[in-house]
Amino acid sequence: MTATPSGRASQSAQPTADPAAHAADLVKSLSDADLVGQVLMPSMNTHDPTAVSAGIVAKYRVGSVIIENPEPAVNASQVRELTDEVRAAAQDVGAAAGVKVDLLMGMDQEYGFVTRIQSGVVQLPSALALGAAARPDLTEAAWAGAGEELAAAGLNVDFAPVADVLTTSGNYTIGSRSYGSDPKAVSAQVAAAVRGLQSAGVAATLKHFPGHGSTPVDSHERLPIIGQTRAKLAASDLPPFQAGISAGTWLVMSGHLAIQAIDPGVPASFSRKVLVDLLRTQMGFQGVVVTDSLRMKPVTDRWAPGEAAVRALLAGNDLLLMPPDLDAAHKGLLAALASGQLPRQRLVEAVTRVLTLKLRLAAFPRPDLSTVDVAANREAALAAAAAAVTVLRGPCAGAVVQGAVRVTASEGRGQQTRWLSDALAAQGIRVVSSGGQVVHLVGYGDGSGDLASGAAVTVAMDTPYVLRSATSAVRISTYSSTQASMTALAAVIAGKAKAEGRSPVAVTGLPRSACAG
Repeated sequence: MTATPSGRASQSAQPTADPAAHAADLVKSLSDADLVGQVLMPSMNTHDPTAVSAGIVAKYRVGSVIIENPEPAVNASQVRELTDEVRAAAQDVGAAAGVKVDLLMGMDQEYGFVTRIQSGVVQLPSALALGAAARPDLTEAAWAGAGEELAAAGLNVDFAPVADVLTTSGNYTIGSRSYGSDPKAVSAQVAAAVRGLQSAGVAATLKHFPGHGSTPVDSHERLPIIGQTRAKLAASDLPPFQAGISAGTWLVMSGHLAIQAIDPGVPASFSRKVLVDLLRTQMGFQGVVVTDSLRMKPVTDRWAPGEAAVRALLAGNDLLLMPPDLDAAHKGLLAALASGQLPRQRLVEAVTRVLTLKLRLAAFPRPDLSTVDVAANREAALAAAAAAVTVLRGPCAGAVVQGAVRVTASEGRGQQTRWLSDALAAQGIRVVSSGGQVVHLVGYGDGSGDLASGAAVTVAMDTPYVLRSATSAVRISTYSSTQASMTALAAVIAGKAKAEGRSPVAVTGLPRSACAG
């Protein structure tokens, strides 16, 4: 047993037997249908009847699932109910060998504005907030707690952390999902997140390889063209991925990005030059490569679902995420295998990696739901949120405003307004509904039109770039809109805590911090 940064005990990440050798033996017993099922990762919706999801898993013998939850949001118990039902319906590909092989159950739970489970679990601050805190120890502890909670919800793969270096201020596709603009600092944060998450038995996934931080183009809608030189890629984009690989990440997600210096015009997710020559050979990654969603337009605008599935595997991916037509992808892979277009060895190689990961994860017990939203995890999230608060302009000691305070916000921020008002009152500040010194909150997606003229304090709860347009004497960034972030913000406004954060991205006309070095 080893201790995590939060003081928790965790089992070793390695089972008693060599998982790679065991997987290599196990794969020999699988039929073609089993092999194809192991590389498919369709989506399941928490609002669909569980029998429908379970039926899909059984029919196609799929070995992995990503859990989605369009509005309304779901809680941890709803996710656990679905994962239990789907697991019960899954084909046990290890039965003949006397081995229990679990499904991979994944989710996009990055925290910040990409958060699928929004209630019933502790909410971490965004990646950019953790970058502002610049405390990898706090990041590791927070992610260890998050991993425990995700595992209790029945998940064993998280499509996080984002390893993209944010070098373009208008990049709202990545934005606060990134840990910042400095490759070295981002590398330390990514490695810490990997260690924390995997200490709880949830596989981390570095994304979006080889880097989505330099383009404002949304790869859901069209193919971004990444024009950096090979030297620039090596210096800026690749270091966090290398750090995550060195930290032992079990997955890397390939991005739908055209890397002109390596394979012009070809999405990295479909390029052997990127996934095999660069990621495998040069960077030494030995785990599972998973595609970004195959529903995205850079894929669907080019290829039919069956052809895309085959091309993705041939390029070096091991796991095909969210095929837009599961039946077509399944049939396309079987046909390509039968014709020889898809060499059996390539499919066996991919399945062996997937099974190796599953056997590695089998070393970890699945916690009970009673372990979610516990005090230790809340404290870890609050410590990280508090270390992130940054005063970019304003006083560094004492209360930042005098007298009564009125909290306002851009449209849709009522919950944050209430959280901050209650937290300020708890700090002894008189909060009023009219008059007073205005503390104005802006968040994800807000621009200069959402600022409040005459506000004494403007607070950015997402990327801090909007603060360059504010006129407030005091400008603060929390980079996140969680209740913990509002609690930490209140302590700074009241002068009860020092703003120790430093912006991990440059804001025109403002220092990284008015108070921290």
